[in-house]
Amino acid sequence: MPQTAAETTLYDTLGGEAGVQRLVQRFYALMDELPEAYTVRQMHPESLNGSAQSLFEFLSGWFGGPSLYIEKKGHPRLRMRHAPYAVGSVVRDEWMLCMTQALTEQVADEALRGRLIDTFAQMANHMINTESLAH
Repeated sequence: MPQTAAETTLYDTLGGEAGVQRLVQRFYALMDELPEAYTVRQMHPESLNGSAQSLFEFLSGWFGGPSLYIEKKGHPRLRMRHAPYAVGSVVRDEWMLCMTQALTEQVADEALRGRLIDTFAQMANHMINTESLAH
């Protein structure tokens, strides 16, 4: 049975599993490629595969698709899970640089892209747990 517009999720709009995977893969590729993302990249393990899998699973459910992250790890509790890392404005800005670029490349609808960037910015601001500008 076809979905109505009211039943279409952001997950569907972004291309389902393949679309969310493309967004996540591009996000982490940018983190690896952009010198401006050096500080946030250094906070991650050498291989970004585990980070990419976790972000994909989180975004899958967050965008209205399968709740993969919750099924595996329970409630995301993002701030608690990021507590071991010094997340300051530099890290936030570098993370947002990568996510904004990935969204710009992957989401053609400007209004939707703008809403997503704003929502990710709010989430990134919420992750700040130190006033240190070096992290």
